Amino acid sequence: MQEQNFEYVLLVIGTLVVAIIVSTILRKLVSHLINKNATTLKADPTNFYFLKNALPFLIYAAALLFILLKIPGLRNFGAALFAGAGVFAAVLGFASQKAFANIISGVFILIFKPFKVNDWIILGEKWRGWVEEITLRHTVIKDMENQRIIVPNSVISDETIINSHYLEKRICKKITFGISYDSDISRAIDIIISEAQKHPLHIDYRTDEDKAEQHPDIPIRVGDWADSSIPINAYIWAGSPEEANLMKSDLLQSVKKKFEESNIEIPYPHRTVVQKQSGKTI
Repeated sequence: MQEQNFEYVLLVIGTLVVAIIVSTILRKLVSHLINKNATTLKADPTNFYFLKNALPFLIYAAALLFILLKIPGLRNFGAALFAGAGVFAAVLGFASQKAFANIISGVFILIFKPFKVNDWIILGEKWRGWVEEITLRHTVIKDMENQRIIVPNSVISDETIINSHYLEKRICKKITFGISYDSDISRAIDIIISEAQKHPLHIDYRTDEDKAEQHPDIPIRVGDWADSSIPINAYIWAGSPEEANLMKSDLLQSVKKKFEESNIEIPYPHRTVVQKQSGKTI
C-alpha cells in the first residue's frame, strides 16, 4: 500500500515536472518562431502571442486530467466531481466571473481585432502606448516612458479605443499655435506652413487631382477667438503616430523661434481687475 502511494506521489510529481518543462519549451519555441517568421510571412503576430500564452493553461489542464485518470482515488473524486458538475459550475462561475470575463474578452479581442500587437492605441482617458502582448487575462501596453501598463481584458471591452494603426498607419496631426490679437495672422500662417513643409517627417499626401485643383498641402484653420489668443490649427500628414509626435515637438520649437524673429507674440492669459468703489481699472 505504501509502495503504491509512493508511486502515485512520483506520478504526480513527474507529471507536473513534465508539464512545466513542456510548457517552458513550447513557449520559447513559439516565441522564437514568432520573432523569426512573423515579419517574413507578413502575418499578424497577435494570434501567435495569444496562442503562446494559452499553451500553459492547456498543458496544465491536460496534466491534471492525466493525474485524475491514473490515480484510482482521484478518479472516483473526478467522477463525483463531474456528477455534481452543475453545482460546481455554478459555484465556480460565481467565484471566477471576473476571470472568465477577462478570458472571453481576450478571445473577442483575438477574433474582432480592435487592435493588434505593435499597434499604438489610446484606451479611454487613462492609457496610451504600444500594444506589447495580449494574454488570456490581460493586455500589456508599453507607454512612452517604457513602462508596462497591464489592463484586464474585461476593462478594455468597456473602454473606447483609439487605434492609430487601424487599417493604415499614416495620420493627419492637428497642431495648434496660439498668437496674440495684435500679431500679424497672415505672417504667422506663412511661417507655420514654411516650417512644416521643411520638416523631413512631413508627407504630402495630395493626389495629382488635388494639386491641379490647388488644394493646400497643409490646411490651416483659425480655431476660435479665445480669451487671450487666436488659436491657429495646422493639419499636417505624417507616416505614423510616432513620427507625428516627433514632428509636433520639432515644429513647436522651430515655429516659436520664427515667431520671435518676426515679432509675433505667443500670449499668456491676462486678467483685468475692476475696482467697483472707485470705478478705476487696476
